Amino acid sequence: MQRTFRLSAHLRRKFGERVQKIPLDAGFSCPNRDGTISREGCVFCNPQGSGSGLLDKGLSLPEQWAFWRDIHLKKHRLSRFTAYLQSYSNTYGPAERLARTLDSLAGLPGLTCLAIGTRPDCLDEEKLDLLAARRDSLGLAEVFLELGLQSSSDATLAHVNRGHDAAAFAEAARAASERDLTVVAHVMAGLPAPHGREGLAELLDTVAFVNGLPVRGIKFHNLYVCRGTRLARWFEEGRYVPPSREEYLHWLGEAVMRLDPRTVIHRLNGNPATGELLAPAWAGNMRRVHNLIRDHFEREDIWQGRHNGAESGPPPWFDPENPGPEHFPPEAGR
Repeated sequence: MQRTFRLSAHLRRKFGERVQKIPLDAGFSCPNRDGTISREGCVFCNPQGSGSGLLDKGLSLPEQWAFWRDIHLKKHRLSRFTAYLQSYSNTYGPAERLARTLDSLAGLPGLTCLAIGTRPDCLDEEKLDLLAARRDSLGLAEVFLELGLQSSSDATLAHVNRGHDAAAFAEAARAASERDLTVVAHVMAGLPAPHGREGLAELLDTVAFVNGLPVRGIKFHNLYVCRGTRLARWFEEGRYVPPSREEYLHWLGEAVMRLDPRTVIHRLNGNPATGELLAPAWAGNMRRVHNLIRDHFEREDIWQGRHNGAESGPPPWFDPENPGPEHFPPEAGR
């Protein structure tokens, strides 16, 4: 039984086959790093970003695409791929730079979808119009606009030096949805907060906030401590303790049961890069954590939307093998 509406199910239902994501580093920066907002960044953010490192080796976006595509073709017989502009804020800076970046993706073999990681305060009408226009000119089936929310609490966002409030996320989500761009919210569990640390209540508040917006996807992250961050200093000074494995499993289960069952789940746990994890040790094995989540959901009979519209059981659209339009979910996001 499929207990969540996974991205893999959404894409397989839409295209009839697997769609593989390819990370691309376009060399963008972040206003929370270059001095526009601050130079310290979010307290939890790795100063090196989350890219693959191929840009530092001099590879262009088409060359990065070819590198990863060749690897995936050797492992699997795939024909469709998602370009993922991942590291830092990929709509930051002049619209002309974003346009050049998107134009460089034209003609990439197998390009089907685009995912763009960015901040809600790095979007405006011009950039959103540009993304919608390039979606059509590049022949993309879907553009996932991955927006960092992390928490719906403005007090927490200020405490972690996020540089924007929850209202900025809501405004960006609505504006993107008006252009049929698929908004994916990034949410973190266990953020440091003025009162100590966010817990279950704050995570459920954030899920309720997301449920009330035109958000069609979500990524859940268990907050882990990255080396070289301000959070690492707080951890070493005894000022921050990350969530335990048991806490995260409980919090995540409660959050998923309250999540709109039409919202596509892109991720259920974080994935530390090699060498960056300081604590907790349990977060270091992504596959192991994924299996623990699966087992916890089965043991506690948890499914997405159990307390929010799917009380009778997992809807049929969780299973990509269910044929027919009657098994497609109504559009998520209001």
